[in-house]
Amino acid sequence: MPRKFDTAVVTIGIDPGKNILHLVGLDARGEIVLREKVVRARIVSRLANMPPCLIGIEAGMGTHYVTRELLALDHDVRQVPPVYAKPFRQTHKNDFRDAHAVAEAVQRPTTRCVPPKTDEQLDLQALHRVRYRLVGQRTAIINQIRCFLVEHGITVRQRLHWLRHALPDILAQRTDVLSPRMVRILEDLAQDWRRLDDRIEAVTDEIDVLSKNTEPCRHLMTIPGIGPIISSAIVAAIADGAAFTRGRDFAAWLGLVPKQISTGDRTILGRITKRGNRYLRMLFLQAARVVLLRPRNWMQHSFGPWLAAAAQRLHHNVLATALANKLARIAWSVLVEHRVYETRLSTAAV
Repeated sequence: MPRKFDTAVVTIGIDPGKNILHLVGLDARGEIVLREKVVRARIVSRLANMPPCLIGIEAGMGTHYVTRELLALDHDVRQVPPVYAKPFRQTHKNDFRDAHAVAEAVQRPTTRCVPPKTDEQLDLQALHRVRYRLVGQRTAIINQIRCFLVEHGITVRQRLHWLRHALPDILAQRTDVLSPRMVRILEDLAQDWRRLDDRIEAVTDEIDVLSKNTEPCRHLMTIPGIGPIISSAIVAAIADGAAFTRGRDFAAWLGLVPKQISTGDRTILGRITKRGNRYLRMLFLQAARVVLLRPRNWMQHSFGPWLAAAAQRLHHNVLATALANKLARIAWSVLVEHRVYETRLSTAAV
């Protein structure tokens, strides 16, 4: 049976933990009428008999599943980013005060909440995270091999393929400076490198197949510089882009806009904010640098006049960031309008 004070609850704030969730419920006047701890496995049964209400849960690990389960109970469930809930926390931090802050933040119309991800999005996001970890491990092994070789006076040109090509000859011919133990260590590291290459290739192939079979990804891949990896990462992060009202908001969420510190009539712009999805921001910057490597193609991508003028006055890193911002806004537009990217060439350019 529902508890007596459950009928007065209008808003609930949830602070998620690994095993225990802290709940704080507010009535119509904002008074606390519910305050308890619930085991994660019982959160759905605890709120099943309550009248539909507004529920805010701090976005984090495992909250997408809880959100979908509570939405099925006709509750209005929204995931609140921690950065939006923090200003509402009073005095010292604890779990119940965090839950209270979430309940206060979710009631504000300006709070931008995180839409729940589907199982397909979570699977695609998991593939990207696994691939990112594997690439990092491979980079660590390559750097370790280079360090061991440098300690023995052997240097190899930068870039991965030069070391891969030179390592077998070094192990076979430079026994004058490499001890048998060091040769064995380097061979073991080379085997680890090959295993990671196979894992990365398998995950990349799986992402490629998913991208080619997903219509939003195919639309995104028509944008210059965006391929299967970036397109699938965008879909995994924002789905159809409905969480943002315009492309500028998406670029701001990625942290690709300058930090503004303005007062009075003075507008002061600093470095980019670097907020939001760090992995996706890195991919957009890589896409921008790929486009910048081919100036001959700028005109056919309809970037020609703007990009050529910007290249004359901006540092190459600033130019890459500006182009990444533009690509992000184009990507949002392609997702929202469900269409492919179309180049627009002026009559003079043609």
